[in-house]
Amino acid sequence: MSDAERSDAGGSPLVSPAPGAEEKQLEAALRPRTLDDFVGQPTVRNQLSLVLESSRMRDTAADHVLLSGPPGLGKTTLSMIIAAEMAAPLRISSGPAIQHAGDLAAILSSLTEGEVLFIDEIHRMSRPAEEMLYLAMEDFRVDIIVGKGAGATSIPLELPRFTLVGATTRAGLLPGPLRDRFGFTAHLEYYSADDLEKVLRRSAAMLDISVTDEAFSEIASRSRGTPRITNRLLRRVRDWALVKQVPLVDLGAASEALNTYEVDELGLDRLDRAVLHALCRTFRGGPVGLSTLAVIVGEETETVETVAEPYLVREGLLARTPRGRVATEAAWRHLGLTPPGAEPAPPQNPLPGTMS
Repeated sequence: MSDAERSDAGGSPLVSPAPGAEEKQLEAALRPRTLDDFVGQPTVRNQLSLVLESSRMRDTAADHVLLSGPPGLGKTTLSMIIAAEMAAPLRISSGPAIQHAGDLAAILSSLTEGEVLFIDEIHRMSRPAEEMLYLAMEDFRVDIIVGKGAGATSIPLELPRFTLVGATTRAGLLPGPLRDRFGFTAHLEYYSADDLEKVLRRSAAMLDISVTDEAFSEIASRSRGTPRITNRLLRRVRDWALVKQVPLVDLGAASEALNTYEVDELGLDRLDRAVLHALCRTFRGGPVGLSTLAVIVGEETETVETVAEPYLVREGLLARTPRGRVATEAAWRHLGLTPPGAEPAPPQNPLPGTMS
């Protein structure tokens, strides 16, 4: 799992960026195996179904597929589904692990006919590896350079037809020549609450948890539009219910469990609220430079920028300006604080252990 994929987890223990072996096994068990089981992304699902069905009818490897979008929306799951639908083996690698052309050549030369090669965070490959990949994707061959200097020779190596599935959270960083060589590109969007509830119902059945409709809605509303977080929240609610000996998770139980793990009604966790508190209480709403903000909340600059900021901006709680980060009026209201020059906000009940 790449760093970027883990970054959606947030700063609380609930969504730790380094889940243990049990967490990984549970995540794997909850992954859908076919396109029919895959919830959400209807446009992408329908388009991909046509691509794969056509390839099966022509009895050839599917076109190369590029999946882009925020972390946790199902890019890795879709790569596994593509391999399963094509009845082909799946090889998994990542962009940061391919830093030399020789690394890529070793992977490509060991592929079998029709195999699916999944490269996560493909935009982080080195430039020499990218240039080698151009030829491999288009002509299914690579040129191996033997020797150095004037005595170097190029040996062409034919490759079996394979399907490359690339995943990226930052499609804009992909060079044009690489992006153009994908036969099908898809951008995954954040999930609606209805789709997240479907994910929850499927997962709850697999985990043998009894949950009411209201509790499903509550968990979905705090899941930041991301199925990966949805399943993690459900597992934490399961843990709470098991320890508290609650046989049926209703709205009150789900809310209490999520509050225990410091996930509030908007899905904000400890890091998100620390950023907002720093902006509103320490800097009176900003603007504040990113590095200064990171020092105040005790996190790395990259963590604040890639983990907390995207969701806070999407929820309209934080704005990026040329002078720095600024808290919006909605952020003040969410913390139960009064924006400068505004009417006092009604009192709120903060989560246990949070700043009031």
